[in-house]
Amino acid sequence: MYYDCFSGISGDMNLGAMTDLGVPKEHLLEELEKLGLKGYELIVEPGHQNGISGTKVTVRMDEKAPEVHRRLADIKEIIEGSRLRQKIKDKSIKMFERLAEAEAAVHGTSIDEVHFHEVGAVDAIVDIVGAAICFDYLKPDKILCSPVELGSGRIKSAHGILPVPAPATAKLLEGAPVKSGNQPFEATTPTGAVILACNVDEYVNLDEFRIDKTAYGIGHKEGDIPNVLRVFKGEILPGSKQEAMHTLFECNIDDMNPEMMGYVMECLFEAGADDVYVTPIIMKKSRNASKLSVLCSNEINDRVRDILLKETSTFGFRSHTVLKYELERDFTELEIRYGKVRIKRAYLDGEVVREKPEYEDCARLARENDVNLRDIYKEVDKLLNNL
Repeated sequence: MYYDCFSGISGDMNLGAMTDLGVPKEHLLEELEKLGLKGYELIVEPGHQNGISGTKVTVRMDEKAPEVHRRLADIKEIIEGSRLRQKIKDKSIKMFERLAEAEAAVHGTSIDEVHFHEVGAVDAIVDIVGAAICFDYLKPDKILCSPVELGSGRIKSAHGILPVPAPATAKLLEGAPVKSGNQPFEATTPTGAVILACNVDEYVNLDEFRIDKTAYGIGHKEGDIPNVLRVFKGEILPGSKQEAMHTLFECNIDDMNPEMMGYVMECLFEAGADDVYVTPIIMKKSRNASKLSVLCSNEINDRVRDILLKETSTFGFRSHTVLKYELERDFTELEIRYGKVRIKRAYLDGEVVREKPEYEDCARLARENDVNLRDIYKEVDKLLNNL
């Protein structure tokens, strides 16, 4: 599933796109009824914007229903007490917890003390739990996303007039590639942001992506650019070139015991970093120092941040989004006279452009057979060249 957020994302736009993509309206309504929420009506109907047709979802509230400001514990009680499948409950609670963390960070309080105001209302519960229901129905192997349009201007909230993006939206999308100004309103809401923050595997631009179906979730605002969310269902083709949005962290260190650097690198790799490397540099007062660089996917940004601030002597770091290009790769096994070796192969446009043995396998065979490591490599190269 590929989210094309050229006009942002909101909870109702997401539900519209999911039903347009194939989630039956009846299934969504039946599942949401298991929450036991009263005082609302979910309207799912065809919609149009700027010549684009899709599905429009509206949560219509009963005018007599009282306004409720819920805490996280209240929302968790509603979800856990429902008849929904546990997997849907867990995903829904995860999104609300992430939203509470963002609100707490913005307002300087704990997640248990956060009053959700707008996002604690029935429509937001429907949007977030509805998203979990739709993901459970569609079961995508991977969820990808484009850079996210935030919009511009100001919004009226329970806390007064706020800039776009709303502080919670900005917090939730830290580390994600974003853009702004293409819409004169709040294009991405906190509810839409938390759906992306908790479910997107990668922010990417795809060179080769076979589209099986295109869906549109129609928004409620109007502008020169259609207020719609476009979602593709398709397949990443074998050998396709992928450009993934990652984050590069950097910090300069001149006052830490060098022995600790190895431990820090191990922690970063265990956290899921793609690459960690150290560059010798000269800092102020001609001090010898090291620049620690960490390349990672956006979803582990918080873990990398914590390791850098807790395990090193740095007082801060730099970070920016980078475009990471990767060749498609796979592994095969090669039998040589000393044993088995895994071979990593890289593809460009479906053709093998390079292949190399895994060092760990070669080193193990060298020790087990009491031969030089270079002899293992020679044996592998000879067989690879004859294939």
